[in-house]
Amino acid sequence: MIRSLLEKGPPNYHTAASGGAVRFTFLGTAGFTVASQERTFVLDPYVSRAGLWRTAFGRLPVDEARVRQYVPVADEVLIGHSHHDHALDGPAVCKHTGARLLGSASTMNLARAYGLDAAQHVEVTAGVPVPCGAAIATPLASRHGKALLGRIPLPGSIDAPPAWPPRVYDLRHGPVFHWHLQLGGVRVLHVDSADFLDDQLAEADVLLLCAVGRQYRQDYTRTLLQRVKPRVVIPCHWDDFTLPLEAPPRQLPGVDVEGFVQEIRAGGAEAVVLGPLQSWRG
Repeated sequence: MIRSLLEKGPPNYHTAASGGAVRFTFLGTAGFTVASQERTFVLDPYVSRAGLWRTAFGRLPVDEARVRQYVPVADEVLIGHSHHDHALDGPAVCKHTGARLLGSASTMNLARAYGLDAAQHVEVTAGVPVPCGAAIATPLASRHGKALLGRIPLPGSIDAPPAWPPRVYDLRHGPVFHWHLQLGGVRVLHVDSADFLDDQLAEADVLLLCAVGRQYRQDYTRTLLQRVKPRVVIPCHWDDFTLPLEAPPRQLPGVDVEGFVQEIRAGGAEAVVLGPLQSWRG
């Protein structure tokens, strides 16, 4: 079913308030590149995509070649939380592009473990906007969903730089943020986890929304659409990230993208379903 959705291709869409096109490229998992003429943001990049066996039992090296290939340009790298499938590749993207890494204290310890220059990583505070050239990025406080048998996976923080390469259990989620961007006249909200705080959301034109959340929180989609009021929703965190990025995409167990799309449309927004490495302009 996901193949038929992807074969239809994303619709053409431009926000009335847009001062210039913003290009959204889905990097798989919760990752995106969001680029205007002035600034390129990379959100939660994870293109290394370790297989299931290595993730469960081994160490998690960064695939530097894939990082350079699939994320060649960045000005700012924004990390929502510090689990491996959101944060592992962030420092590597910064190292080869010269971008800044913005995230929590846990993410900063991950950057130190990787060896990223201290001048390139910046610890942020929820609710405090970060100027990024002509754009603004604001981390909004959130919480991680109970996405593992009704429990939060790998809770806690990364209190010191872990051994490198890390094991999956070294990378606790730490503080959880949803990133709100204002760039090119377009407002973007990235909800990268399966839950949120009702009073810590902001309106946006484009909502990048974790598909897993609708399994764990009642009225997840409807509540977010009512509060964020997006014109377009791009689902993320629906694909199996134990497969290589180049492989045909497969939905995570229990995820129903078609049902998610129906909920988005019922809420009055357009759904744009992208496969890994597909792009759309809005």
